[in-house]
Parts: sequence; structure tokens; C-alpha cells
Amino acid sequence: MSTNTEDLGRLLAVIGDEDTCVGFLLGGIGEVGEDRKTNFMVVERDTTPKQVEECFKKFLRRPDIAIILINQVYADMIRPTVDAHNLAVPTVLEIPSKQHPYDSSRDSILKRAQRVISPPERHY
Repeated sequence: MSTNTEDLGRLLAVIGDEDTCVGFLLGGIGEVGEDRKTNFMVVERDTTPKQVEECFKKFLRRPDIAIILINQVYADMIRPTVDAHNLAVPTVLEIPSKQHPYDSSRDSILKRAQRVISPPERHY
């Protein structure tokens, strides 16, 4: 783990179930700052939508985070907040979990991209 993220670039943050977080942590994305703040949140059965939303907003405010990965099932818990985020950085990517498959119809980034790519129908 680095001690100076400014020298090494920006971080990935993860909000997910235990399996998702462990996988990314084993891949080396874990960061615990000097102030003991982490760049991941393990969502458990007793985690409330309010706690998920608070963590998501905290990650949005952190200048050292460039990408937020969130299991789609937890993004659905805070859908209005996820959909309201429209800045390029940090980028929010919804990912599947082992228990919940990915549903592209609910992905806010994909919906936004489809609106840009697919112009509205013209009626003549």
C-alpha cells in the first residue's frame, strides 16, 4: 500500500459484497490512509441503504478516487443518488456480484451512453 497517492495516481474505490471486495483487495486496490480511511466498503446483510449512500457520497468527495466500482444490487439501493452523479470523475461503474447477475437495463452509465448514441426518433 502506498503512503502518498498523489505520487502514484488516483485510486479505485469498491462498494460491494465480501467476495467482490476480497477479490479486488487481493488484486491490490486496497488503500488505508494515514487517517485510517479505506477505499472500500464491504456491504453485509445488516448494512442499511443509508450507510451505503453515505459511503458512496464520501467516495464522490474524495479527490484521490478516480473510479468507484459498486455492485449493481447496492447501486439499486441508492439508485437516485447514483443516477444523479453526472461527472466524469470519479467514474461510477456498476458491476455484477456472484449472487446477482448484471442487468444492463438498470445501469445508469449505459443508459446515459445510449441516449447520446441513439438520437430521438424523428417524425415526418
